[in-house]
Amino acid sequence: MQPDRTVTAPHDNIGNELQSSRNSSIFTRQIPAFASTRVQVPIPIACAAMAAGEPQQGRRYWRWSKADFFPEPSFQSWRAYGGALAATVPRLRDRVAARSSEAVEAGTLLAESENPLRRCLSWVDLAFLGFGSVVGSGVFVLTGQEARFDAGPAIPLAYAAAGFSALLSSFCYAELATEIPSAGGSFSYLRVELGDMAAFLAAGNILLEAVVGAAGLGRSWTSYLAALFGLDTDALRIHVPALAEGFNLLDPIAVVVLICTSALAMSGARLTSTINSLASVIGIVIIAFVVGAGFSHFHSSNLVEPTFFPFGAAGVFRAAAVVYWSYTGFDMVATMAEETKNPGRDVPLGLLSSMSAITVVYCAMSLALVGMQRYSEIDPNAAYSVAFAATGLKWARYVVALGALKGMTSGLLVGALGQARYTTQIARTHMIPPYFALVHPRTGTPVYATMAVTLGAACVALFSSLDVLASVSSISTLFIFALVAVALLVRRYYVAGKTPAKQLRTFLAFLALVVLSSIGLSAYYNSRYARRWPGYAVFGVGWAAGAAGLALAAKQQRQPKVYGVPLMPWLPAMSVATNLFLMGSLGSMAYLRFGICTVAMLVYYVLFGVHATYDVAHSATAADVVAENVEQGKIVPGSTLPA
Repeated sequence: MQPDRTVTAPHDNIGNELQSSRNSSIFTRQIPAFASTRVQVPIPIACAAMAAGEPQQGRRYWRWSKADFFPEPSFQSWRAYGGALAATVPRLRDRVAARSSEAVEAGTLLAESENPLRRCLSWVDLAFLGFGSVVGSGVFVLTGQEARFDAGPAIPLAYAAAGFSALLSSFCYAELATEIPSAGGSFSYLRVELGDMAAFLAAGNILLEAVVGAAGLGRSWTSYLAALFGLDTDALRIHVPALAEGFNLLDPIAVVVLICTSALAMSGARLTSTINSLASVIGIVIIAFVVGAGFSHFHSSNLVEPTFFPFGAAGVFRAAAVVYWSYTGFDMVATMAEETKNPGRDVPLGLLSSMSAITVVYCAMSLALVGMQRYSEIDPNAAYSVAFAATGLKWARYVVALGALKGMTSGLLVGALGQARYTTQIARTHMIPPYFALVHPRTGTPVYATMAVTLGAACVALFSSLDVLASVSSISTLFIFALVAVALLVRRYYVAGKTPAKQLRTFLAFLALVVLSSIGLSAYYNSRYARRWPGYAVFGVGWAAGAAGLALAAKQQRQPKVYGVPLMPWLPAMSVATNLFLMGSLGSMAYLRFGICTVAMLVYYVLFGVHATYDVAHSATAADVVAENVEQGKIVPGSTLPA
């Protein structure tokens, strides 16, 4: 079902502007004009203005109509929707094979937001945003737990191993963010390199993690506030006996904190970044105190009595899989590329500097803990507070609680920024209603997207306990990180329409060997045969053969324009292996929940997403029609012709 459109060319210089936009590598496809029967030509001009950072004049921002949520032809009537459902299978085939381009993700789609996100951030801002998003309460909570039960005095090695894996992923994100400087982050990278289906699965997991992660931080904020006042962790919650267990402790404080941090994020990226930087300075002071005070009471004997590896190397890897969650959040920096003054330079600097510094900080904090107190005496629930109390610094527990509160507040603030950008780009593609792609003309922020994520998180945080939230595993985070590493390999070794078929087969064979060997190694390590070495030899050699094959037999088809990952293809291949290895450490329930969520996402995609994106991809745009007619001399600028 195609809308009847008439095209008007109102500007005297429209021919030159259209020709310029079509010659640019940015404007390869324009956005369909679904909502009206007459369309003004300056759609590509709007795209160019958006790219230049100029707000557009037109419809008011605060609006609410069916056309804003469902502008596609498939949803204009029940009859049209029935016809779309009948064509689901061929549409699915079309979308599975479809790939976007960096020109569309970082250029054309910007017009959907009507107003631009503002380029106002430097690499220093990104480094502080990375620090604020990653250094939360995790290091204060998980360090004692894992030192006590899994790693012992070797807990710094667990943080180093987890940091190495996170750093590998950050290298992959850095290159892709410079090549595709889009607010969509991993969603955009996957849409360009692996296609719509992989991008949609990533989008669903991103939105799920946005809601659950923010809700969990909100609930933790209330718990630490109670601890700061010396109260029970549930003392500030409202008990409602009529509700089911796990949902009967209402947390209005978490809701207020979520609303406040999101309101600040909606006020502007520049202001939010400045406040986060100031808060990060406070956090650095608190961390410096923890490390300094810890090393002033350091006893080296605590590291070797009875042994440095009381649980063996396996215990260190188990701990690494758990403390890895202390590193999550760095991908939020990649979503700020669209608001960065010089993304080609600033994103790699911001990402890699923050992740390197965070790894050093985590190793130092964990070493200070096991140096202060023997691992067998560490309190798994309040490790630093109890350790300081044992050295006579009982008041230090307030500093620890304040540090955790600061970390969670920064995490919520940067999370509100990053998750809203993810949501904005997803909405620009019409996988979710494009209403959530709109950017406010005054603040330059995606207000609707921020409100949507906040509303979902607030509803979950009000009712759900931390135990319930923790059951929704972060397996999706590792899944997306692994996909991003695969996407980077695809980008380097395959260019549609240019890569010879023989080269493509060679690349796919060695890539499959890397992925399958990584899965096999993870499964073997978590099997009953884990103590036997032959399996490690087989899968390790398989992975090395795959990576070596990529390096020696598969020819790279594309070189990075600005920043490139070093040691290609070894580094992204290692990132695939480490992320899949850590995924294997999660229990069967995590995979069951992941499967259920994936099925729910696919149901939504079949009923809505595939039809909306199909309409966007296959509806000829008014701008394309006018541009082609102007180029061929069939119309004169200022004339009116039917589309």
